[in-house]
Amino acid sequence: MNDLSNYRKSYEKSELLETTIPEDPINLFNRWFHEVEDFGGVDEVNAMTVSTIGLDGFPKSRVVLLKKFSEEGFIFYTNYNSEKGKAIQNNPHVCLSFFWPNSERQVIIKGIATKTSESVSDGYFDTRPDGSKLGAIVSHQSEVIPSRTFLEDNLKELEKEFEGKAIPRPKHWGGFLVAPVEVEFWQGRPNRLHDRIRYTAQDDYSWKIERLSS
Repeated sequence: MNDLSNYRKSYEKSELLETTIPEDPINLFNRWFHEVEDFGGVDEVNAMTVSTIGLDGFPKSRVVLLKKFSEEGFIFYTNYNSEKGKAIQNNPHVCLSFFWPNSERQVIIKGIATKTSESVSDGYFDTRPDGSKLGAIVSHQSEVIPSRTFLEDNLKELEKEFEGKAIPRPKHWGGFLVAPVEVEFWQGRPNRLHDRIRYTAQDDYSWKIERLSS
């Protein structure tokens, strides 16, 4: 057995107080995101864990990249026919989480996912490098394949097919917008007395702010 009981650190880099936070979570998320980015030490600040309830009834988490956020919510892109895509379309209640160890911060977002419009998906797809566009077409994400060579050979065929041509977005690929209903901000503090502030959406479009015990 690998005993990890002595893995410990003291969290002392910042604090999270009700007197210094905005009335809505998107403004605070924006502040934290750019503070983490400016602080450095994180390769992909927009990397987040997406947790879904699968068709088999089990939760599953995986890391994807956040591509846009606004007052409406958080957008990422995927294959709609993938395991995660099917799970979300079956049960749109999802959880997003960010962990930024350089700033000793976490953000946990509960929300409801819906497909973005085709125009939004088209707009983002057009910004992707050609290799990424072809990858979205060639990969039947989450399906069993015979080998790595199978994928690479299919990609070579597509490269020949689309040489010198515009690459259209496949209909099975696009964005999900996660509209938050609850956002929790976690700031590490000494002696495990961490700061936890939770925003909960209200019917009048305001946010209820509460402090949680660490």
